Amino acid sequence: MPRVLCDPWTVPGFTTPPPEAGALLVHRRLPGYAPTPLRSLLGLAARLGVGGVLLKDESVRLGLPAYKILGAAWATYRALTRRLGRTPEPWRDLAELRARLGPLAPVTLVTATDGNHGRGVARVARWLGLPADIYLPSGTAPARLAGIRSEGARVIEVEGTYDAAVARAAAAESEDALLIQDHGWPGHEEIPEWVAEGYETIFFEVDEELGARGEPPLDLILVQIGVGTLASAVVRHYRRAGLEHRPALVGVEPTGAACALLSIEAGHPVMIPAGADASIMAGLNCGTPSSAAWPLMRDGMDAFVAVENDQAREAMQLLADAGVVAGESGAAGLAGLIELLEGSNAVETRSRLQLTTASRVLLLGTEGATDPANWERVTGRRLP
Repeated sequence: MPRVLCDPWTVPGFTTPPPEAGALLVHRRLPGYAPTPLRSLLGLAARLGVGGVLLKDESVRLGLPAYKILGAAWATYRALTRRLGRTPEPWRDLAELRARLGPLAPVTLVTATDGNHGRGVARVARWLGLPADIYLPSGTAPARLAGIRSEGARVIEVEGTYDAAVARAAAAESEDALLIQDHGWPGHEEIPEWVAEGYETIFFEVDEELGARGEPPLDLILVQIGVGTLASAVVRHYRRAGLEHRPALVGVEPTGAACALLSIEAGHPVMIPAGADASIMAGLNCGTPSSAAWPLMRDGMDAFVAVENDQAREAMQLLADAGVVAGESGAAGLAGLIELLEGSNAVETRSRLQLTTASRVLLLGTEGATDPANWERVTGRRLP
């Protein structure tokens, strides 16, 4: 059953340091950079009784069908800069960056993934002329495997869950193998923090677009959880010191992989089994929160909502009707919003989150059709 939990651990007045835009400056020099669209979903706003529903459409980001390359690129840049022992600046394009990184010995980029993060790491490796080893749980959709292989990476399938794949990738780290993992645990928290910094480019773009339009600030932001790295980026950006208007922040998870919601209930991080069959929202099938993200989620987020597969399918269909291509995980934010505003606890939830008919909501369309065959089955449409 779907569930809504308002976070009893949220710290009133909790703030984070002012964000830095270093990642954005790097992203702007990558091939094909452009801000992704911020779409207004007028029909859904009318249905849900709010002032506006905006969707940051990450279905095409730097030539890939998901936002994850933003974190992969910045974390890799920071990690290689550390190995180099000095900044590679100045550089204008990838050719100059590769030349600046030339003194480094050959290094393999390694990560575990449910699909999108691994492809992002593989693309960065290809850009930099480096090999990549990508670990995935068995049962990953063939289209996602093919996408990673298309970047020239070596794919290693691991029996078991995403968390088992993470363990295998972590064990492969060495002097010649650099782990670019977005999941944090004690002793491996700096890289996922850099990944989260990379994701903040999304929200700098949102701020710039809203300012250019002359539109009022956001009142509610829904963010897909997974291990929580994207959620930590949301908290960093929208709980920063000096921000005048603090929107409510809500995390969305599958009911079969609601590790953050269950951790909030327990008062400490918990691990649950979350294999490929946990939900159709493959990118969110994670069994334990990242230790790098957990304190920010615990202290800075207002609520968590767990949604069922059928709710994700409905959201995919509604977004397709609005002209947006969103995969299972990409549509989860809308599924969560519908549960918040139309579910069995909608009246209480609206009151707790201080939502009115004037409230403005931001959804994150975190991926396009990363499993095209399933998208076409669910929506009854052909991909554009």
